[in-house]
Amino acid sequence: MGFIDLSGSLGRHFGSIGIALNEHATRLSMAGARQRLITGPSAERADKCLTMLCHALNVSDKLHINIESAIPEHVGLGSGTQMSLAIGSALNAFYDLGLTVRDIASVMDRGLRSGIGIGVFEQGGLVVDGGRGEKTITPPVLVHLDIPETWRFILVLDQRGQGLHGQQEIQAFNALPAFPQLEAARLCYLLLMRGLPAVAENNIIEFGEVISQLQRSVGEHFASAQGGIFTSPEVAAAMQWLAQQGAVAIGQTSWGPTGFCAVDGVDKAEALTRQARRQFAQFDNLSFSVASARNSGGDVFVV
Repeated sequence: MGFIDLSGSLGRHFGSIGIALNEHATRLSMAGARQRLITGPSAERADKCLTMLCHALNVSDKLHINIESAIPEHVGLGSGTQMSLAIGSALNAFYDLGLTVRDIASVMDRGLRSGIGIGVFEQGGLVVDGGRGEKTITPPVLVHLDIPETWRFILVLDQRGQGLHGQQEIQAFNALPAFPQLEAARLCYLLLMRGLPAVAENNIIEFGEVISQLQRSVGEHFASAQGGIFTSPEVAAAMQWLAQQGAVAIGQTSWGPTGFCAVDGVDKAEALTRQARRQFAQFDNLSFSVASARNSGGDVFVV
C-alpha cells in the first residue's frame, strides 16, 4: 500500500505498509522424486527459486514441485517473494533444516526494499515494516494488526502489461529525485497517529483517507518513472470512478499496474464490483475482483 520514506531522509530507507489477501495465493506441494520436475503455473520462476535455494542450502533438487496456484507475476501482488518463501518453506520442512522465514528470505535476497511480503508470510494481516538501516538484513516488522472481518478490497488489474521490475525498477529508483524529508515525516505521523488507530477502531473511512494521502504522495513522486500516479490510464479511470462511488483507500500496489480500494461489507463490495464491470465493459483489458484480508501467515503442512 505504499512506502514511507523513499530516500532515507529520516535515517532509514523505504519502510512500507501492506495487507495479506486470501484470494491471490501461491499454493504448492513438494515430494521426493527420481529427477527434478516442476509442474503448474509460474514453473519457470519456481525453477529459478529451487536452483538458488538448493545450491545455497546444499540439498538435493530431486523433487517434484506441483504448483496448484500462483500469484500473477509483476503486477504488484508480491508474487516473487511468496513463491520464494513457499518453496523455501517446503524445502525447510522436507529436509528438516530448522530455518526461519527470514533465513529463507535472506538466502533469496528478498526484502531489499519492502518487507511486506516477508511480514505477511510470517503473520498475515496488516503489516508495517521499518525499512532498511545500515545493518538491516530484512526489514523488521514494527506493527501487525488484524484487519476487521467485514473489510473488503477491490482489485483492478490491467491484463495487458506489468509494472516495472528487475533492472528497470533499479534504474527507476536511481533516477528518482530525493523524497522530501518533511513529506516523509508527515506520512509517518499520518500512519502512526491516524491510519493504524483507525484499523484498531474499525474506522475504514479514516484508514482510507490516510492510505489515499500516502498513495497520492508516493504516486506523484513515482510519476516520472511510471507515466503518472497510476501506471495504467485505464486503471486510473476505474479508480477515480470507484472513489466517486464511495470506495476509500484509493491506490496502486507497488509499481502496478494493479489498483486497489477498500469498502466495508461483502455485499457492498460485490455490488460495486459488478457495477464497475458494466461501467468499464469497453476496456476488455481490465478485470475487477474482490479480496478479503488474510489475518494469518503462510501454512505449511507435512503429510
